[in-house]
Amino acid sequence: MLPATAAALAVLAALLAWPAPALLARARWPRRDPLVALVCWQAIGLAGGLSMIGALLVHGLAPWGHSLPEAAWSVATGSPATEPIRGDHWVALTLAGVLAVELLGVLALSWVRTARARRRHRELLELVVQPSAELPDTRLLEHPAPVAFCIPGARPLLVLSSGMVAELDEDQLAAVVAHERAHLAERHHLLLLPFVAWEAALPVLPAAGRAHAAVRELVEMRADDVALASLSGSAPRRTLAQAIVAAAGGAGGAGVPNGALAVSGGATAARVVRLLEPPSPLPAAARWTVLAAAGLLLLLPTALLLLPAL
Repeated sequence: MLPATAAALAVLAALLAWPAPALLARARWPRRDPLVALVCWQAIGLAGGLSMIGALLVHGLAPWGHSLPEAAWSVATGSPATEPIRGDHWVALTLAGVLAVELLGVLALSWVRTARARRRHRELLELVVQPSAELPDTRLLEHPAPVAFCIPGARPLLVLSSGMVAELDEDQLAAVVAHERAHLAERHHLLLLPFVAWEAALPVLPAAGRAHAAVRELVEMRADDVALASLSGSAPRRTLAQAIVAAAGGAGGAGVPNGALAVSGGATAARVVRLLEPPSPLPAAARWTVLAAAGLLLLLPTALLLLPAL
């Protein structure tokens, strides 16, 4: 049953585990439209995981039916296999179960650990921060270095240090706050979580670390773009770039809790260059072509798993 389907899924999984992430990470166009690039990364991650597990399931359940739904139903109802069950079938089923448990387990564990760390940091910060009179929904932290970050969650927290307030002017502070609010509004922490889990589950896979770094950079660029749309003034791009440089130069990642999203995080130099020398927007036709390709990428392993044997 499904030898060609299993082979096709295995080839797709291999392509999505290394060449595709490597090519996307090196491509220049994602900086022109970070949102579309983030959709592509999510599609690669989901389709890759589905293909890896699906290829093993398809091969392992081959003796029970002529399609994966049929074979799964036969196993669930206790129907006998229609073909001899070999050792490689049991090995494939075992590996599929182990891989599924590992990927989903690490994802759940990453969620729990991150949520716990954020809750702990939020509780500690709420003891020392003070509401800002000038900036709504913003808290001030007594800290000499220029630091700005947000802690997402059910009770999000947006924090500026006294050093940041002292160093930046009014327009630059507004840019920083707009950047952090963009992270919270678009739930960027949820876009990062699968790639944190992917890197933790498959640390020997170079593409996992590359994907995490690329998605983190794109999340920051997307927050920059959203912030720019809400800013006024004669030179909002230069204003935001100056704020990023001040935060990165003053503290870098120091003072930012684990699990927080900071204005200084993710490829500072590339973001500053992009702000000061903005690339041309991705044409509408190219944008929709890439989105359609991402949708088809998700549909391909699903179709291979659900359709009858090739």
